[in-house]
Amino acid sequence: MADDNEDDGGLGGPKDPPAQMASTRFTRVRVDDELDLHAFAPRDVPSVVEEYLRACRERGLRLVRVVHGRGRGVQRAEVRRLLRSMTADVESFADAPPASGGWGATVVSLRPAEAEPPAGG
Repeated sequence: MADDNEDDGGLGGPKDPPAQMASTRFTRVRVDDELDLHAFAPRDVPSVVEEYLRACRERGLRLVRVVHGRGRGVQRAEVRRLLRSMTADVESFADAPPASGGWGATVVSLRPAEAEPPAGG
C-alpha cells in the first residue's frame, strides 16, 4: 500500500532531512532520542551504537534510549560494555524506567559536546 511518507530506512515513521540522519555501514538511521537495535544484526550493534551516540551528541541530544530487547541479555551486555568504553561521550547509563522498556532498554546520558578538552592540551 502506498504511503505519503518516503522510505525511512526501515525504522518506521516519516523520512527526516539528511541533516538529521546518521550513516552506518549499511543504512541511514534517523537521529532522535531513541535507537531500536532490533533492525540490526548483532555483529553490527557496537558500531551502530557508537556512531549513533556520537551523532546524537553532535546534535546536542543529551538523553537517549537504546532499545536492545530483553531476551537472554546478550545485546544488553554488549551495549553496556561499549558504553563503559565511551567515557568521552557517555556521562552515565541505566535501565530504562519500567514504562519505557525496563531492562529491555538502556537510557544513556551523554556529555555535552562542549565538555571535550581542547585539542593539544
